[in-house]
Amino acid sequence: MKKDRKLNFMVVNDDGIMSRGMRALVDALGTRGNVYVCAPDGERSAKSQAITITEPVRIYPFDYPGAEAAFATTGTPTDCTKIGVQKFADMGVDLDMVFSGINIGSNFGKDTLYSGTIGAAMEAALSNIRAAAVSVDSHSATHFDVACDVALSVIDKAMRELTPDTLLNINAPDLPREEVRGIRYTALGNRFYIDRFIPSESETGDSYMLDGAPIDLHDIEEKYDVTATSEGYVSVTPLQFDYTAHDMIEKVASWDLNRGIGLGSDKEHDRRPE
Repeated sequence: MKKDRKLNFMVVNDDGIMSRGMRALVDALGTRGNVYVCAPDGERSAKSQAITITEPVRIYPFDYPGAEAAFATTGTPTDCTKIGVQKFADMGVDLDMVFSGINIGSNFGKDTLYSGTIGAAMEAALSNIRAAAVSVDSHSATHFDVACDVALSVIDKAMRELTPDTLLNINAPDLPREEVRGIRYTALGNRFYIDRFIPSESETGDSYMLDGAPIDLHDIEEKYDVTATSEGYVSVTPLQFDYTAHDMIEKVASWDLNRGIGLGSDKEHDRRPE
């Protein structure tokens, strides 16, 4: 950890720059260092790690209490991370850690594949900056203090021990502090949804909205994030962007696809990963 200056944090999110969760997180991080903000000008949930490439992104300064500098954008959450890293670097700011959130609603299991909150944090990891995503398990969340405390508590350890290609996914229950039972260190659970597109009530013609609910979680093991928060614990899960199923490489190699379609030399037919 750098000791000759205050730490510099950037806060991003997918709920929009006016989100109550972001407001709480900026205030909390301000007790530990300098805070910089770059966030969408409105909600951009479920954008995953999408970037905007087919149209311009508007970027404008935003007067954000507690922030050294802030920008709002018309882009995606991942755009905001990319833009913030660039803009603040141009201002001479060396970012130490990026926090995404606090998201209104959890990001468990397969949610992480769709989540703009996770996508924005993952972009920081891709930029070689340590990152954490922070969420509270309610779409009408009112309790942010425990999530903020956990976010603050990971800073020193993350700066010393977290590899930049790994991010922390923090999910807190929406409970008063005295009802939170502790912290569990978890893996991503198999959170599935029963969902379908249904006709939109506010539109006419061929307009549909995705609607649904997660399956019952009662039989999911304790080691998973989806179970921890439902039982009153904060879950902390390390994530990486390597999707490779490493234990399946040898199995797929045994299919010998080269030989089957006549590609490559005989020697190449038998190549296996080292």
